[in-house]
Amino acid sequence: MKRLSDAVGTIVKVGAKVTRFKVGERVTSHLYSKWIDGAPAPNEPDFCFGAPLPGGLAEYMIIHEESAVLAPETLNDEEASTLPIAALTAWYSLVTYGNLQPGETVVIQGTGGVSIFGIQIAHALGARVIVTTSSDEKGQRARELGADEIINYVKTPDWAKEVQRLTNGKGADQLLEVVGGEGLNDSVEATKVTGQIAVIGFLAGQSTHLDLMRVIFKQTKIQGIAVGNRTAFEEMNKAFDRYTIKPVIDTVYSFEQAVEAYKHLGRGAFGKIVIKIS
Repeated sequence: MKRLSDAVGTIVKVGAKVTRFKVGERVTSHLYSKWIDGAPAPNEPDFCFGAPLPGGLAEYMIIHEESAVLAPETLNDEEASTLPIAALTAWYSLVTYGNLQPGETVVIQGTGGVSIFGIQIAHALGARVIVTTSSDEKGQRARELGADEIINYVKTPDWAKEVQRLTNGKGADQLLEVVGGEGLNDSVEATKVTGQIAVIGFLAGQSTHLDLMRVIFKQTKIQGIAVGNRTAFEEMNKAFDRYTIKPVIDTVYSFEQAVEAYKHLGRGAFGKIVIKIS
């Protein structure tokens, strides 16, 4: 149960030398507790909340002031608790690395946690959003969150060709890759020359036979993403307040229902699963 990295809470006590926060402020955890800015150190995973460090499924949490981030003012506790991994991964991919600009085209694969935040962030920043999904129902919900185009890849297996058609042969500026496996070749085809693919997942497998000739001639940028640093997190929270982005929550469970919450997560959800400790 300690493997829970996302948490929000109100500060009830601070150490004598703490200067970043004061009692009464709401803060969230930051997965890579020592990664403040710039490139990650090689040992960042050694200092992750939830594993190997204790997680946030508790009434009280002791956290270093450098490892905390002020929660957005426009979000309640349940909403703010969803941000540390999924939202920051999408933001770090699209904005920190991708430098997303209004009018650019972004392809989002699926409607999982990171993907939903990706749709909301890209839409808020003025991008054209294309979502791939296996479900027309989920596609409609993605439209309600800001997606401009939906491609059902069951009905349209050559979804990369459809992206090219929708972009008049140019391809997408950015793509959030959650599938991995051999599908990475399709992502190369779906993006423009010099386009960026942010690899954040590998649902179809961790290995791939990549057509390097296409990568070379398209000069594709393939960037691995492992969440993000604290500076990006703070910038993202300001943007959530500015654009009034509201996280999508599937279900809120009580602390006593924690096991049921984990089971729900295992079955899949549209949006985030939250455990609330009274």
